[in-house]
Amino acid sequence: PVKNRQDVDVVKSSGDFSILQNARFFAESVTLRIQLARAWSLLKGPAPRIFSLGKTAMATERIELAHGSGGRLMHDLIKQLFHYYFSNSYLDVLGDAAVLPEQKGRLALTTDSYVVRPIFFPGGDIGKLAVCGTVNDLSMVGAQPLYLSAGYILEEGLPHSDLEKIVSSMAETAMTAGVKVVAGDTKVVEHGSADKIFINTAGVGWIREDIRLSPQHARPGDKILLSGSIGDHGMAILCQREGLEFGTSLVSDCAPLNGLVKAMFDQHHEIRVMRDPTRGGLATALIELARESNVGFEIDETRVPIHEGVRAACELLGLDPFYVANEGKLIAIVSPNEAESVLSTLYDHPFGKEARLIGQVVESHPKKAILRTILGVKRVIEMSAAEQLPRIC
Repeated sequence: PVKNRQDVDVVKSSGDFSILQNARFFAESVTLRIQLARAWSLLKGPAPRIFSLGKTAMATERIELAHGSGGRLMHDLIKQLFHYYFSNSYLDVLGDAAVLPEQKGRLALTTDSYVVRPIFFPGGDIGKLAVCGTVNDLSMVGAQPLYLSAGYILEEGLPHSDLEKIVSSMAETAMTAGVKVVAGDTKVVEHGSADKIFINTAGVGWIREDIRLSPQHARPGDKILLSGSIGDHGMAILCQREGLEFGTSLVSDCAPLNGLVKAMFDQHHEIRVMRDPTRGGLATALIELARESNVGFEIDETRVPIHEGVRAACELLGLDPFYVANEGKLIAIVSPNEAESVLSTLYDHPFGKEARLIGQVVESHPKKAILRTILGVKRVIEMSAAEQLPRIC
């Protein structure tokens, strides 16, 4: 910059005085335009206030395309939000990949995507759901969940406050489940190209050498256990989405089941296979297990727990609760020798207090699940032709 007369002489002598004149003219022009500008014009507007999100602060109240562009806003978002809530020794390096310690034994890997609508619902939100869903998938193969990754597709215009609630919920749920988010990614798409936020996760877990689960291990005489009531999650989502009320609150059962599963394996050694009845509900999970195990299932409808609010809502809307999604329940096929003791273990855990023995494995009608109805009639449980409730997870 030119600071004094001597500097001007130097510029003159260099033959670049015209550049200096142009610079001064431009500065004077800009100053005049700012002075004449209206209060809310682009030229003379108030400085953007820092939007307080409770524990983090952002320069804008909503997600912009620039938050995914690789520039300052993206780095601020990563450091001030994601890194703030998920901080751990593996993530803090902020490298292109997380370098994890060696594990002795078999590893389990799963991936899932979450597009639930609405993103906040009674009993949870899309962030809690993403952690629970991934943790539970690992748990169903007997793995101890260890690490998660999280990829976010954000719609331009998403409020920062909503994003922070979701990230905070993920962090809290991960802490409860004893897992660490060690890698992540964020992309922003134009308004209208997504629905607020989508989340993709991957999860890694470690399987003890003595745990070997497979549908092929199911044998005639084995007992089929269910850890609790069905249909809570799907009906809570539907009622929240459509603004329906039935005189009783419907709350999602969204929960991480790894603690319950650990208690089961710490005390029992004849668990054949497990499955979480998410999309497609209990019916679809039973059909899948029957087909994969080459044996038949017989289920007693009267033994399957269903909350009255869920039952009433399903009857009114013409839905079958057996096909409605769950996000905090498991099916376990166990040896008849351990069925009662496993059931007792389930009762002792907060997520298994409504557990029931709902059926048994039979040699007849292999690869089919048969339901004995309240009227005593037997019918084949069929795969649903279409999903009853879209975007419930």
